[in-house]
Amino acid sequence: MTDLTTNTELATNTPLGDRGKKYHGIVIPAVTPLKENFSLDEAAVEKMFANFHKYHVHPFIIGTTGESASLSNEMKLDYLKTAAKHKQAGTVLYAGISSNVLNESIEFAKQCADNGVDVVATTLPTYYTLTESQMKQYFIQLADAVPLPLIIYNIPATTHMSIPLQLIDELSHHANIVGTKDSERSDERLSESLKLWRDRKDFSHFLGWAAKSNVALLNGGDGLIPSTGNLIPSIYNEMQQAAAVNDVEQVNNLQRLSDVFGNLYQGGRTLGESLWALKILMNEAGLCKPIVMPPLQIMSTKEAKQLVDDLKMILEKEHIQL
Repeated sequence: MTDLTTNTELATNTPLGDRGKKYHGIVIPAVTPLKENFSLDEAAVEKMFANFHKYHVHPFIIGTTGESASLSNEMKLDYLKTAAKHKQAGTVLYAGISSNVLNESIEFAKQCADNGVDVVATTLPTYYTLTESQMKQYFIQLADAVPLPLIIYNIPATTHMSIPLQLIDELSHHANIVGTKDSERSDERLSESLKLWRDRKDFSHFLGWAAKSNVALLNGGDGLIPSTGNLIPSIYNEMQQAAAVNDVEQVNNLQRLSDVFGNLYQGGRTLGESLWALKILMNEAGLCKPIVMPPLQIMSTKEAKQLVDDLKMILEKEHIQL
């Protein structure tokens, strides 16, 4: 197993973004901002995208943090068109196409191609347990049919299956499969992923495990997809810059901040509860309303107040402004 490091002696890999890869950097898995009637809050999308652009990060819409499994096809298309409208120059727009229906994923990818999306990402379908052979054929069927570059998204927390690394490596040689986003929390898997792909100019590895952002960036990872970036993208922009010049101390300082803010809304909560908590914090920052799509539900006023109080305390302690 390849050793991963967070110290200056061993962190000598080529800096992030300098390895000639087309897809790299900080990609934020955007929340889906909602109005009280559960329609898309287009004004909030504009605010969020402006905030992403300010810190030179890229948006990824209709993913896990975007509550994609709870959105109707009509809502997804509304978000897609609104995102295209507010896409900033120089931005790479990513979109999720995951569905339990193969043709729905293919058709939505075509709509993505018509609305300014640059790359699409997909998880496994979530109902049937699939064999490795079935997984392989499914991704090949998608990659052959979609008109945009495809990223394989591994997230066992929602699909209840882990895509084997050797299978992703086989699929990585498909002409239309350009990368993977991995949200599986495994140190060994992260180490092996970086060993496999950090020197592959035609295939990118994005980490969706914010707690190991520093490890990934200092050991040849191509990018991060951190949900905390919805609230405070500056952390990850600065972490990327520090990693690019091998400033390990600064990378690790920023990792500490990422952990503090991430734990604020994720600690002790289920994934669904954390999405509500994240929107509470984003509401305090003036970015979106604290409304989640059923079956997710809002939590107590008391808990919301505690979240805001804790946020204010952290911002004051760390001398940070949102």
